Amino acid sequence: MFRPEALKQAREAEEKWKRETAGNREEPRLHENLSSNKIDRVYTPVHLENTDHLRDVALPGEYPFTRGIHATGYRGKVWTMRMFAGFGTAEETNQRFKYLLQHGETGLSTAFDMPTLYGYDTDDPRAFGEFGTCGVAVSSLRDMEILFDGIPLDKITTSMTINSPASMIWAMYLVNAQKRGYDLKQIGGTTQNDILKEFIAQNEYMFSPEPSMRLVVDTVEFGSKEVPRWNPISVSGYHIREAGSTSVQELAFTLADGFEYVEWSLRRGLDIDDFAPRISFFFNVHNDFFEEIAKFRAARRIWARAMREKYHAKNPRSWWLRTHAQTAGVSLTAAQPELNLVRVGIQALAAVLGGTQSLHTNSLDEAWALPSEKAVLLALRTQQVIAHETGVTDTVDPLGGSFYMEHLTNVMEQQANDYFRRIEDYGGVLPCIDNGFFVREIADAAYKFQREMEAKQRVMVGVNDYQTDEKVQIPLLRVDREGERRQVGRLNEVRRTRDNAAVKQALSDMRAAAKSGVNTMPFIMSAVREYATLTEMMDVFRDEFGVYTAQTT
Repeated sequence: MFRPEALKQAREAEEKWKRETAGNREEPRLHENLSSNKIDRVYTPVHLENTDHLRDVALPGEYPFTRGIHATGYRGKVWTMRMFAGFGTAEETNQRFKYLLQHGETGLSTAFDMPTLYGYDTDDPRAFGEFGTCGVAVSSLRDMEILFDGIPLDKITTSMTINSPASMIWAMYLVNAQKRGYDLKQIGGTTQNDILKEFIAQNEYMFSPEPSMRLVVDTVEFGSKEVPRWNPISVSGYHIREAGSTSVQELAFTLADGFEYVEWSLRRGLDIDDFAPRISFFFNVHNDFFEEIAKFRAARRIWARAMREKYHAKNPRSWWLRTHAQTAGVSLTAAQPELNLVRVGIQALAAVLGGTQSLHTNSLDEAWALPSEKAVLLALRTQQVIAHETGVTDTVDPLGGSFYMEHLTNVMEQQANDYFRRIEDYGGVLPCIDNGFFVREIADAAYKFQREMEAKQRVMVGVNDYQTDEKVQIPLLRVDREGERRQVGRLNEVRRTRDNAAVKQALSDMRAAAKSGVNTMPFIMSAVREYATLTEMMDVFRDEFGVYTAQTT
């Protein structure tokens, strides 16, 4: 990046400066980022002496895409503003979707309640007491029809945060689109469908890793042929970070999961260039501003190099790491919740400077309850202010070339590669799930952070310093319990009015597909079309695959 003579001069100047300023006062606080990397007082060309600009950084839209996958960045298209929404009934969430679209949201993101996330109907005894509290309840195609009523599915992309029952929920969305007359090749969106991170961090799994991975690959294969604009997997680091990981661990474990999905899809016999362009990612954006930006840059470079050099993808779109980002839920505080607006604004700016393609900003009241209309509108407006008032969209990767930023990017790539080697030494991702490697690493990082917080080596305003006795006075959204009764009534009506013989046959066909090893998606689509419920379909797989219980160590 710099000529040897220039590096020699820079090194001499830096050493002289350090000697001359060695006695200058510094506050006795922790000078480490959240991944425990020491931060130098200043950064110079010396920190980049092994960096080749054309090889490692290049220009926007050029391999290895460190500076972004698009040559024009946000000058060509501003990121998709996709607010996470879902609570109670399909009717209520449909209203929230329309409210957000009316106020400038450009993509939908659906949160499902806990019974749906585990594959249970609202009235299933195993779902008692959990209706609608963290998302919308979807028990059958009828709920999906109401959820997206009046929304143009060919013009709006929809993201759905669903994992173990992902193929069934996706099938409901697709069948609903077909019934409304849409060609599936025109439908765009994303299912999270990242079951590996469930075993690593979030624990909303149902089946053991192997059959779970089979269902994921079924969606990859089906999507590449039938729904080419859909991302069948959004490989998620978000929940890994929320569980307490460092930024480096989030980067490494997420990309390791991504590579595992590639390996399984290749073993299925799929061509890398048929499915890799539709693998997407989902990253957290925490409080360490520069580290978060570097994470996005390092992720693009690592993924591009692996896709081209290891997996021999020929299509440049297979080399692109496309990502959604969400501000850090774990950073939101119940104390002085208005400060969450400040945190979210800084985190959102980091995501934008990191080059995300899609962004969700958390609401100030989410440490207390589901976001109110006022809070979610402020969160959306935060993105709009960044997009239209700050000037950051006028140039691509404005921090590119910064000594500090390029050094951080290099460090994160190196440390991620170290993790890849450790994972490989253990035998791969699935053995690391079985032996608890990921859980231990995250737990150690979370423990270290908590100790630093308790010692006030790290300050969280309003939590361990600068506290006030002021009472919280913000409007809180509550789930309407009458909605649960309406939901159960609709579910019973579906069971009563559908063709139950056709449902029984469709479920039998699903079971045969699960036994035989063929792709299950066409059979799930048929069952959905007959209004089979989520519990009924998931019970087929629970019977065939068994319910997984993690080993404790």
